[in-house]
Amino acid sequence: MKAVPVEQRELLVEEGSTPVLVERVPDLPEAPWPAKATRESACFDLCAAEAAELRPGRVTLVRTGLKMRPPPGTFLEIRPRSGLSTRGILMPNSPGTVDRDYAREVLVPLTLLFGERWEIRPGDRVAQIRLVREEPTRFEGGPVEETGERRGGFGSTGR
Repeated sequence: MKAVPVEQRELLVEEGSTPVLVERVPDLPEAPWPAKATRESACFDLCAAEAAELRPGRVTLVRTGLKMRPPPGTFLEIRPRSGLSTRGILMPNSPGTVDRDYAREVLVPLTLLFGERWEIRPGDRVAQIRLVREEPTRFEGGPVEETGERRGGFGSTGR
């Protein structure tokens, strides 16, 4: 990996990595670029580009200030941050998907389970994002045979 300066931030870039096009939205020119916290991080952190307030029982769309276009044959997956879950902050649409034909700002839906409110500040890490390769897929009709396992249905393997 090598460090590449991007507007006063040092980002780790792996040799042979797949580029994702990123553009800042005009009204948030300082929006933080996605970055890995460590060399071994599996995903890139997505940060809030402006302040937001989370309240219990309400979904808040947190702005990232970024538009993204993954390359052909891929999509982006937005995942929750485990550290936020311990504070009662969840991503209700998890994981989220950024399709190749989505050309608007990436927003992160967050909800607060407990407490009165939670302030999101610009620059706070609010989600993780990763590039996923698509597998050519088709669905065909045909018999689906029982394996003898999981006969109890949804949740049948235990607690």
